[in-house]
Amino acid sequence: MRPEKFHGRYENEGKACDAPDCQEAGEFRAPGTRRAGFDGPGEWRWFCLQHVREFNAGYDWFEGMSADEILAAQSPIAGWERETRAFKPGAGTVPRWADFDDPLDAIGARAADIRKRAAGRQATARFSAKEADALSAMGLGPDTDLHSLRKRYSALVRRFHPDRNGGDRSQEARLQRVVEAYQMLRKSAAFT
Repeated sequence: MRPEKFHGRYENEGKACDAPDCQEAGEFRAPGTRRAGFDGPGEWRWFCLQHVREFNAGYDWFEGMSADEILAAQSPIAGWERETRAFKPGAGTVPRWADFDDPLDAIGARAADIRKRAAGRQATARFSAKEADALSAMGLGPDTDLHSLRKRYSALVRRFHPDRNGGDRSQEARLQRVVEAYQMLRKSAAFT
């Protein structure tokens, strides 16, 4: 390491030293009048090496604090005293350790559940949004194959066709939706 290199130097900032009557470059930053907090990072003052050393020698971080505030700031848990969300027992599908004789069985049950959910997401991912809508119009799930699609289509056509309902045309719109859904799905890349 070179001796002229100092920790905290910002060489390319192009700022002048904030000390009065100093013409040196302000390469070192020091806390400004507004501290970092909820509203942002605060302000910085920029000093040359000599003036930042003088500033640091006289700087008091606790300036303006009461005795109780100083004690709280020096606490080992300062900054960690915030409320966390409550964890409810039985939330989700996490296995209860007491239900298993071997901890590895509990881990295996959790892994099996994760694999099952991933397979369900992968099954729905093979259909586009329009195809998924068509599947729901036909009352089918994402694990449908081409054979069950054809079987469901035949059942729905028989149910909604006017010739099968004594000439009643009230279900004609539903029949049209089923036919459109089937036409889209039978050409789907998910079945090839």
